[in-house]
Amino acid sequence: MSPSFKERTPWPIWLWLFLLFLAGSLSLAIWAALGNSWALISTLVQFLGLLYLSQSTVLAISVDEDSLHVGNATLERRYITALTPLSASEMAKIRGPLANPSAYLALRFWISTGVKIEFSDPHDQTPYWLVSSKKAHQLADALIKPSAA
Repeated sequence: MSPSFKERTPWPIWLWLFLLFLAGSLSLAIWAALGNSWALISTLVQFLGLLYLSQSTVLAISVDEDSLHVGNATLERRYITALTPLSASEMAKIRGPLANPSAYLALRFWISTGVKIEFSDPHDQTPYWLVSSKKAHQLADALIKPSAA
């Protein structure tokens, strides 16, 4: 089963630059206080930590014939009742003042648009999924298209 839609959302370059600046500032402070060896060790630990965090926070979204996969979560397409691609302002409202605490949220702060996916599964009380996506309209289109069953 090959996916009809795939998206991976890694860290943007501005986030990398900001975090590297913070790590460099900390390394500089450690160097000033403790010397070269400790500064080198802290720089290495920070860089490895950033690499780990960057890989563990990637949001992978895929749609295949039967299911929507968002990170480790899976939703069968047959339960989906409504899809709403959201602009940046709509997304800010739904993840902010209009948020439902029971919803499944797969959000990344560096992505301003997304999709609200409503569904009715008798075994799941979650009202909707809110998923960050740079390709919100393509994701909604992929979910609307009938599965090739």
